[in-house]
Amino acid sequence: MASLKPAISIALAWAIALAALPSLAQAPETAPEGPTLKAIRERGHLICASSDPLPGFAQPGSDGRWTGFDVDFCRAVAVAVFNDPSRMEFLPLSGESRFALLQTGGIDLVARNAPWSMRRDTGFGASYVATSFYDGQGVLVPQTLGVVSAYELENVSICIVDEPEQLANLQEFFFTTQAAYTELLYEDREDLAVAYQAGLCNAVSAPASWLNAMRRTLPDPATHRILPERISKGAFGPVVREGDDQWFDIVQWTLFALIDAEEAGVTSLNIESLRAAKTHRIRRLLGLEGSFGPAIGLDQQFIANVIKSVGNYGEIFERNFGPATGAAVLRGQNALWSNGGLLYAPPIE
Repeated sequence: MASLKPAISIALAWAIALAALPSLAQAPETAPEGPTLKAIRERGHLICASSDPLPGFAQPGSDGRWTGFDVDFCRAVAVAVFNDPSRMEFLPLSGESRFALLQTGGIDLVARNAPWSMRRDTGFGASYVATSFYDGQGVLVPQTLGVVSAYELENVSICIVDEPEQLANLQEFFFTTQAAYTELLYEDREDLAVAYQAGLCNAVSAPASWLNAMRRTLPDPATHRILPERISKGAFGPVVREGDDQWFDIVQWTLFALIDAEEAGVTSLNIESLRAAKTHRIRRLLGLEGSFGPAIGLDQQFIANVIKSVGNYGEIFERNFGPATGAAVLRGQNALWSNGGLLYAPPIE
């Protein structure tokens, strides 16, 4: 029997080592803080901005509190960093492109800027992270016009901002359809609603996000229709300063997590009950498997915290563009790829 003691001792040592493995897996090593993450945590809050106030995307309430699609994304990033949506300062930026504040560290993130283009992505020391909202120039008409497609438009007067790219898009579209139309040019987008309501034109052409915001201001939004066609493409999404890969990854995977959670059916309402799920995909989203958060300097359950606080992409879209707003927007291009849209995110694995 004495000869068995070494073997027993070795077996016991292995058993102790193996028993320790689960605890090691539960406490993965967290990556060091990069410059942006470090600065945000030392400051105590995220500074997030959007290009300018636009109903549905970012608007202040009577209490001064900002709400909207862009604001909700900023809160999602604040939760990813602090597990607290209130630790976020929101700034509206006038104009389309305000990259200098990103370059100087005056802001950490722009939730929505001018549409993604090569020039903007490569020329101003800023990087577009991913697409959070697909836009494009469209056409708004009254229901009384009796059309359901832009291809039915004929002999209409169209209010449009005097901007070369938008004018070129409209002209090219009507050249394709060979239909007659008249342009009424205005300097600012705010003029479009005034002219349209006054009956100076029977249609408006502008980016669909503008049209949705304008439709909300009309006396009876349901009597006006944004036609389904887009005569240009525009991709909007968060923008960060160049040179900090960790911060780029944090913002990118916060957005991807919102999309993946919707696709997996994980919502702010059912997330607690799903902690018992055996599906690997859901367990990874909830931080019960893998070490995806610590790999980029975040909490192991940062995705679960985000979904619990602000919801998944579908919940955010519904909150800001759904029927409760009085001017519901069809998901269209912003539906999941599995539902005929363009919204797609790599898996968390």
